[in-house]
Amino acid sequence: MAIVAPFKGITYNWQLFKEPSHLLAPPYDVISEEEQDYYYLLHPHNIIRLILGKKRIGDSDWDNRYTRAADHFKRWLEEGVLVRAKEPCLYLTSVRFKADEGGPTFERWGVIGLVRIEEPDSNVIMPHEKTFSAHKEDRLKLMRACNAQFSQIFGLYEDGDKSIKQIIDFYSKTEPLLHFTFRDNTEHKFYVIKDSSIISDIYNSFLSKRILIADGHHRYETARIFRNIMRTKYDPKPSNRSYEYTMMYLADMLGEGLVILPTHRLVRTAPLTEPAQILNGLQDYFHVRVFKDNDLGYLLKELEASGRSTPSFLARFRGIRDTYLLSLQPSGLDAIGDDLDPSLKVLDVMVLSRLFFQKVLGFKKEHMDREEIFHYTSDALHAFEATEKGEYLISVLMNPTKIEQVRDVAQKRLVMPRKSTFFYPKVLSGLVLNKIDPYEIVYVPESER
Repeated sequence: MAIVAPFKGITYNWQLFKEPSHLLAPPYDVISEEEQDYYYLLHPHNIIRLILGKKRIGDSDWDNRYTRAADHFKRWLEEGVLVRAKEPCLYLTSVRFKADEGGPTFERWGVIGLVRIEEPDSNVIMPHEKTFSAHKEDRLKLMRACNAQFSQIFGLYEDGDKSIKQIIDFYSKTEPLLHFTFRDNTEHKFYVIKDSSIISDIYNSFLSKRILIADGHHRYETARIFRNIMRTKYDPKPSNRSYEYTMMYLADMLGEGLVILPTHRLVRTAPLTEPAQILNGLQDYFHVRVFKDNDLGYLLKELEASGRSTPSFLARFRGIRDTYLLSLQPSGLDAIGDDLDPSLKVLDVMVLSRLFFQKVLGFKKEHMDREEIFHYTSDALHAFEATEKGEYLISVLMNPTKIEQVRDVAQKRLVMPRKSTFFYPKVLSGLVLNKIDPYEIVYVPESER
């Protein structure tokens, strides 16, 4: 059972600021250096200074991006820039957005609360992607310096009985605390849930649910590492101390507003680089169609149509204007090997990795996570243009992973290849922060009964 508890969230003192969007930022791991500069210049109190501080020449053990984040956090609390709730609350957000220009408008609702951290073998909180130690080390340094969580982990649940939806429907008819538009044209509403009976209803509803991690795998595992460190430092009793929990944004897995975008692949170099030889090798596993028409909208529709029946990709090569639609042959699955669970074997990202990248291009498994070779983008136009400009050897456009596939893999306690999913839009950092006081006890509604 998932334990979702209210907490004394830290928010900006909104009475001091006219424009909320100037204080917020996307999650740290999707912010480029140019975007980091943008948010630094946008406002002196932007959350970027906490989640992704700049490195400086001469950084040391006592003066670095993590210690500076801790200093900002402490001063902003002392100066009243940030304020902490006087009583435990849950928070509710709405985001309205378009997945593509000219497309339909979606709305995704999310509940923000503290979720009890589970053990790796738990069936309560389920990851679906592989993590890397360097990213966890970075987040752990920040958490240890600040004793706080500045961003929500993005979790998904199934609301089969519509119990959470009923609460959302109620709040959707009320006036939000905040209503603003972010720089990416997403429209946001933010509510604070203080009613103890509604908090109890949400708590009780989650007791029968499991949570699938959509985004924030590194932050979740870091929270567990931090919890274990704190357990050795402090008396682990009682079991509901603040470090036993992590802050999550929870959305309905089957909600209409849950959108997964594809993550396209850019290959800088490969063991095999000659396009004619690559295309010849691809024909062993894929049906190959050549398109002279470079209209991206048309090509993406063809990719989507082909992907309804079999894993499919659009490929372009440096120095060649043609685009190639690759559709997996029925016999292609046999070539992937028998070492994979069926739920993994049918994933587009796995087919791409095993057949295109490894068997045709000649990469080994240990190469597949090398960031100097493989780059990722959700921008299809950028992917094609990068190959046209000669910046990359190959660009591969993909269809998005289906939520049913994500759920099946997670339920079997398996993990997908890196960058298998891109849940859009990302959860903004800065709406609510969570301070971790090792002596503070998290309020759990059950304790009242």
